[in-house]
Amino acid sequence: MAKKFRKGKFPEPVNRGAVAAEWRSCGYSCDLFVDPPGRAWLDFVHHSNELVAVAEGRLEVAVDGELFVAEPGDEVFIPRGTRHSVRNVSSMTTRWLYGYDNPHA
Repeated sequence: MAKKFRKGKFPEPVNRGAVAAEWRSCGYSCDLFVDPPGRAWLDFVHHSNELVAVAEGRLEVAVDGELFVAEPGDEVFIPRGTRHSVRNVSSMTTRWLYGYDNPHA
């Protein structure tokens, strides 16, 4: 099983193109969410593995009962079939990248 949380995986400032290129090489898509303070995405389950990387701000990511606080450069792996939630816990807009290993599933 892959490690769920990688602190400082990407150098700051986080370069979206570099993250997308690395994820593509592993078979993942790469898209951007821009969320205001307090925005929450609750109790999702996907049929694909998901990666999340914070570009700006701070996210609280809950993955099957484990809680992570991700900051710029951090990466979170969410295994397929796992209930998860993401919340912007920053006082500012948070920009974060997400990708799936089978975006059409």
